[in-house]
Amino acid sequence: MGLNVVKHNYKTTKSQRELQHGHKAYLLWFTGLSGSGKSTLANLVEVALHNKGLSTYILDGDNIRKGINKDLNFAPEDRTENIRRIAEISNLMLDAGVLTLAAFVSPYLKDRGEVKQIVGADNFIEIYVNTSLEECERRDVKGLYKKARAGEIKNMTGISAPYEAPTNPDFEIITDGQSIEDSVKEVLTFLNNKLK
Repeated sequence: MGLNVVKHNYKTTKSQRELQHGHKAYLLWFTGLSGSGKSTLANLVEVALHNKGLSTYILDGDNIRKGINKDLNFAPEDRTENIRRIAEISNLMLDAGVLTLAAFVSPYLKDRGEVKQIVGADNFIEIYVNTSLEECERRDVKGLYKKARAGEIKNMTGISAPYEAPTNPDFEIITDGQSIEDSVKEVLTFLNNKLK
């Protein structure tokens, strides 16, 4: 099939779209264990960026799995495909000039590396929401850890499936013992330098 697919180059460019939006488009990739606060943090960061007039959009693990990736489960190969599809969606969002926030456990280093390759290293900002397993289990917002400990969930990241922490993230935030407000401020301070 690849032989019959030809890329069409349109006249409006990503740079022109970024100029119209008034800012560069980046993919802010929030990674960390389930319950680390990725989605909450990404949501509040987006609110702050949106209030500044930036064009933003959030891609979130649960929401994506209810739609475009509803055919995938949590086996390692499906996790990889889940992240690959999200990377391709993110790439389209970046081409549209939109500052894109993605909140995904994305447990494998290789998969996050592929995201960076798909969207381009200059467009990718990896934000490691570093929260201890103990704290994530204490929060257990979705009740997943309790189910995993009871054997009701297979392939639970951090319990019965691995999480490969970033070795060199663009930004790392440790949320244990820190308020969400302080976490948001830390991320925004980091991003303000990038978005100038």
